Amino acid sequence: MSGRIAVAAEVAAALAEGRAVVALETTVVTHGLPPPQGLEAAAGMEDAVRRAGAVPAMIGIWEGRVRVGLTEDGLRRLASASDVAKVNPGNLAAVVASGGAGATTVAATLAVAHLAGIGVMATGGIGGVHRDVLETGDVSADLIALARFPVAVVCSGAKSVLDLPRTLEALETFGVPVYGVGTGRFPAFHRRDSGLALDQRFERTLDMAAAIQAHHALGLNTGLVIANPVPAADELPRELYDGALHQAQSDATRQGIRGRAVTPFLLERLRELTGGKSVATNRALLLDNARVAGELAVALSHLARPNR
Repeated sequence: MSGRIAVAAEVAAALAEGRAVVALETTVVTHGLPPPQGLEAAAGMEDAVRRAGAVPAMIGIWEGRVRVGLTEDGLRRLASASDVAKVNPGNLAAVVASGGAGATTVAATLAVAHLAGIGVMATGGIGGVHRDVLETGDVSADLIALARFPVAVVCSGAKSVLDLPRTLEALETFGVPVYGVGTGRFPAFHRRDSGLALDQRFERTLDMAAAIQAHHALGLNTGLVIANPVPAADELPRELYDGALHQAQSDATRQGIRGRAVTPFLLERLRELTGGKSVATNRALLLDNARVAGELAVALSHLARPNR
């Protein structure tokens, strides 16, 4: 491992022993949820991973090093730092070299997790193809990272502000499988069902783990999307969701919001327009995805060590 990467002792020991580890991104803390809910959600995700029998590895950049397994204190310092960069693979090296603070997106977390030898990560929703892609060409780096790094990402589909049909088409083009946890439909983040079909539905975690193991054994060398719908009790009501999303998109167009600013703007407007209900949904799906990721990592470790 490069001297630019610091792996926490607990994470390093688990990896050396072939035990289950789950990578977690840090943009949920710094950019995804309003304070202090980001820190609370991160703590909840770590707890859910541990209760499933796996070791959490929160990934972020601090003082010129990529930290794999941030401590509670380290995460608090990152959350309270000023000018925390939102890091993807394109600016990862520059942020590290600058000695500044950075929070990893799904794409950057995938890159670091693969480098560290972690095969599963959990997030809320992946990025994807933006609705105005024909005018802007805006496609999330998450999709390219999924095509490059063989890590399974447990998520509640792609963020609902995106073009979900084009996002699934892009994943198919890149050869990235999209599997469902107890569902054959692609979730729409705040909503359980986008109406779009998945590649495969699995009812048992062990069966899904076997498919992931076969994917890697066949040398297909891509990541996998593991779609886990938000718990039914926490789903946003359709009328509230549809109305808020339409208004948020109209506001973004009117204000000329572009590029990396689009998704954070839309999610913040959804929070305002739903009276905070979208944030509660976001938190619920984050915790459930962490649970599923922990269970999946444990199943994969058992398959890799059948006699232990």
